[in-house]
Amino acid sequence: MSKLGSIGARLYRGEVGYDFIGKRKIWYGISILITITAIVGLAVRGLNMGIEFSGGAVFSTPATSVSTAEAQAQAQSASGGHQAVVQKLGDGALRIQIGGLDTKQAVPVQEQLAKELKVPAKDVNTQLVGPSWGEEIANKAWLGLGIFMVLVVLYLAIAFEWRMALAALIALIHDLTITVGVYALVGFEVTPGTVIGLLTILGYSLYDTVVVFDSLKEASKDLTKQTRFTYSEIANRSINGTLVRSINTTVVALLPVAGLLFVGGGLLGAGMLNDISLALFVGLAAGAYSSIFIATPLVTDLKNGEPEIKALAKRVKAKRAAAAAKAASQEEGPQASDDAADGTDGPAVVGPRHQPAARNRGRGRPSGKRR
Repeated sequence: MSKLGSIGARLYRGEVGYDFIGKRKIWYGISILITITAIVGLAVRGLNMGIEFSGGAVFSTPATSVSTAEAQAQAQSASGGHQAVVQKLGDGALRIQIGGLDTKQAVPVQEQLAKELKVPAKDVNTQLVGPSWGEEIANKAWLGLGIFMVLVVLYLAIAFEWRMALAALIALIHDLTITVGVYALVGFEVTPGTVIGLLTILGYSLYDTVVVFDSLKEASKDLTKQTRFTYSEIANRSINGTLVRSINTTVVALLPVAGLLFVGGGLLGAGMLNDISLALFVGLAAGAYSSIFIATPLVTDLKNGEPEIKALAKRVKAKRAAAAAKAASQEEGPQASDDAADGTDGPAVVGPRHQPAARNRGRGRPSGKRR
């Protein structure tokens, strides 16, 4: 842990870092591929809508030794061929959902199920959901999602800027598309718990994105007044500075959700846990990915199109080129001096060497004549 903290501190100070912005085309390609796969799965398989949205009946039976496959066949036979979804609960009880049943059809199906499962008919609990109620719930869910998106964009545009708001919106749509596509590919039932999970992950995805945006906003103050860093480099430092924090929060959030999904939903057979935990698990992972690899690179691309940011990039490049040329000339200067001292450079001196005549040479000297 101390080593991870040391790495996080070095990332925050900019001593080490990974070039997320420079490799953004790779992340865009990966996201496009995953999104296309999700859309194709959604178009081909479609969503398995629960009876809360499509209407039907839910039969809850007491503990029985009948397997889910046998109960499904018996339920479809008793309902006259209607599609049935059977889930075995932790205590051996069964939860049987049959879509398209009304009140008149539900009573004979309840009696037939009790006979096939060899349990008293009074112990089979029946719950009916009308299609109009399910449609109303679906419309309210879409309305809530739309209002949420509008408020998020307005807040981010006011608190930060419109480019960050647009990038966050694209990241949210990216996360929603992937989560819904996974639901279609896996075949999990879409219930009100699924809607709750989707709204939850949207908030979490925004949390990670806003953390990076806040760091970027603080670091880019008076950016055009300096010539040390470009906007892309500042954005990359912001991602690296919050990277360990994003990883820690994501892992801590995924661990209990994984417990709900794989232990609660898989081993205990709790149906509602499957619906909400899958949305949370996929959405949390997609949200952490989009905040690092999608949202901030998109902001960088949008900002790099501004004239001020373009001019800054040119000034930084020119300054670095001048510094490199100066460093190269300084390296060549000492080498030239060393060569001159060794006699290996410079023009050779040819001919006799003449000493300059000293002024007043011999003045005041004795002539050497003996008197």
